[in-house]
Amino acid sequence: MAYSSEQSLTHPFPELHGHGLRLRHWDADSESQAEIWLRGLSDPEFLRWNTPMTPVTDLDGARLSLRRKAEQAADGTSASFRVTDAADGTTLGHVGVNMIDPAFRVARVGYWILPEARGRGIATRALVLAARWALTDLGLYRLELGHALGHDASCHIAERCGFPYEGTLRGAMYEAGRRGAFRDVHLHARLATDPEVELP
Repeated sequence: MAYSSEQSLTHPFPELHGHGLRLRHWDADSESQAEIWLRGLSDPEFLRWNTPMTPVTDLDGARLSLRRKAEQAADGTSASFRVTDAADGTTLGHVGVNMIDPAFRVARVGYWILPEARGRGIATRALVLAARWALTDLGLYRLELGHALGHDASCHIAERCGFPYEGTLRGAMYEAGRRGAFRDVHLHARLATDPEVELP
């Protein structure tokens, strides 16, 4: 599968395509995209495994959250991609390369898929696409992926995408919906020197 970008590596980050997907920028001024962002971040399955520092509970919050993502993209600290179907442009979810540290050449990756798009390998394909870009064009050396202990689906996605399990971080994230309790996190990581991931 060929990978390509539509522009040189300048901010904003380029759009990416491959594996039947197109990774595009989120538009904070788009009402429909703000609605999708709200739906993704308020989905019960998302909230079961994540406790956002700033919960997104309404459209105003979704717009503000997307503006912050755009600001982070502009200063080069985060790249947020709207995962879309390459054929018809339907939004399927989100994948982000976050907390980019150019000095240490490391970042964190995260993703979510809308309920109606789950079970089709979209998270796997989107993560492979974003990770390859980050470890080549962006020049990073290490990508980390953390998920709550017990989130088996995320664990399997990480392994399929070439992010082997490295260990358990004790009490490294909040319990679902609770700021006063913590839970353990599985840490996975992928290096630029790791073998290329081939998808069927």
